[in-house]
Amino acid sequence: MASPSRLSRPTRRGILAAGGALGIGAALAACGGEKASGSKTDKGAEKSGPWSFTDDRGKKVETKSFPKNIVAFTGTAAALHDYGIEVKGVFGPTKGKDGRADVQAGDMDVSKVEVIGNVYGEFDVEKYAKLMPELLVTDMWQKDVLWYVPEQSAKKIASLAPSVALWASGTNMEKALARRADLAASLGADLKAKKTADAKARFEKAAARLRAAAKAHPDIKVMIGSASAELFYVSLAKMSADTLYFQELGVRFIEPKVDAQGFFESLSWENVGKYQPDVIMMDNRSAVLQPKDIANKPTWAGLAAVKAGQVVPRVTEPIYSYDKCAPILEDLAKAIETARKVS
Repeated sequence: MASPSRLSRPTRRGILAAGGALGIGAALAACGGEKASGSKTDKGAEKSGPWSFTDDRGKKVETKSFPKNIVAFTGTAAALHDYGIEVKGVFGPTKGKDGRADVQAGDMDVSKVEVIGNVYGEFDVEKYAKLMPELLVTDMWQKDVLWYVPEQSAKKIASLAPSVALWASGTNMEKALARRADLAASLGADLKAKKTADAKARFEKAAARLRAAAKAHPDIKVMIGSASAELFYVSLAKMSADTLYFQELGVRFIEPKVDAQGFFESLSWENVGKYQPDVIMMDNRSAVLQPKDIANKPTWAGLAAVKAGQVVPRVTEPIYSYDKCAPILEDLAKAIETARKVS
């Protein structure tokens, strides 16, 4: 994933990828998933025949045979994995320098997938072609722009296989989850399986807990932060599917004075104290600085929430499966339930 310091003139997508990715406030296309046609219904049987799915661009994606060679953005692949759908290749943060799975890889065995690109701006088209891809799946933060698919090679990549794009902004977590479940079901997942049903029930219970916590502690203000060497980003909750949903459940967020693009406010480290929250949610992605990395910055250390130890990780790019999103809600509920008013 490229960071602003590595780009002479950071693109908007580059900043989103490296700094607190917030997405763009575009309306989610009102379209539903479609069951694969011509597939066998026997449990455990191989799917066959044509397949189709309408994605969040409103585009009906069709293949003559059921797609087996699937390549996906790492986080999206991890969500499909939770529903029992495996991919051949991934692109996006997958492995750290030590070879261990990145946080965005979830429970995938990263040794069993071909990594097409591990950082922002990297996508090995030759490797991709050798996989003989039948379907590419990724997120969408900007309308009609495929997340982590480099613009300079987008046309070549598109010529090799059809693509499915699902909103990660301009929608909320609940809807984003439903759309990934729709896609998984179209690819053969059993949404009534006990593991999936239990995960969904846990998510719904966690949502109720977060709603109750927010209602019981209306004075607690939460700030969404992301750090780079040069800047501290304060994100606007409504611009991302996860934090929009938290806001809808009643969580009270700091509302920064965002720039013209509307995603976040960029603060110099000297001005980090502009906002005084009670709880800080910090971007947990591997490409950005973590709280331990900025502990020696006086303005950060001086924040009341930091002094009170009320800094929690934010899963900035959630894996949109019920299994992975339920703990996110539980952790935020606990943070609000136990927070002291310090602002």
